[in-house]
Amino acid sequence: MLRYQPGDSLAHRLDPRTKLCFQLAFAAVAFAYTSPRGLLAVGTLGLLALAAADTNPLRVVWSYRFVMPFLLAAPAVAMLTLGPPWLVPAAAVDPALASVRNLLVIAVGGGYIRTTSVTDSRAAIQRTVPGRPGQFLGLGIELVARFLPVLRRDLLAMRDAEAARLGTDRPLGERMSTLAAVGLNRAFRRADRLSAAMQARCLSWNPTLPPLGFGWVDYPIVGLSLLLFGAAAAQVVGLAPSF
Repeated sequence: MLRYQPGDSLAHRLDPRTKLCFQLAFAAVAFAYTSPRGLLAVGTLGLLALAAADTNPLRVVWSYRFVMPFLLAAPAVAMLTLGPPWLVPAAAVDPALASVRNLLVIAVGGGYIRTTSVTDSRAAIQRTVPGRPGQFLGLGIELVARFLPVLRRDLLAMRDAEAARLGTDRPLGERMSTLAAVGLNRAFRRADRLSAAMQARCLSWNPTLPPLGFGWVDYPIVGLSLLLFGAAAAQVVGLAPSF
């Protein structure tokens, strides 16, 4: 599972607001330019972004391997028909391009996760969205980012414990129902303990956040993001040439 790792790459030196802006701009052009050549250009930009984040693309794909069956299933299902000829390969082209587009957006998001701490992400959101809505969003994102890895470790521990007790010999449906029930119980207990801990520590809606500031490396990336937004808008309104 991808997580934040300190480093000295270009993406590590960027302000988190700059990285969020680039994320949105990259997603915009990925969904605007849907042709094979357009996705090839977007994919090249995505690889450059991962290189700037010192992130291995294969590691990102492996971290999100649970999404891959859905991305691969979409083109396969689209080819199926209810009558002769039963398979229409041409029908899989658009779903395959959509799967590639989604994979590119997910991969670039992995670069953001690896180079941005949870606290910096919260600070970026609270200083971008004013008032209580920004505080609510920042706190929610921080809690989710810190809570999900704990739940994942709990599920893995329960799976290993079941395997140690020869649970793998039981039917798949029974194993899944047992794991789901125990996992939900553990999640609710974790949530209750988290709530008590937050109250005991006098949770603040406006804590002291790390300082943020734009440096010289941020301005070219912000300019690139604005160009990407402009290219996506031009494509949507039909002003950009076919690509």
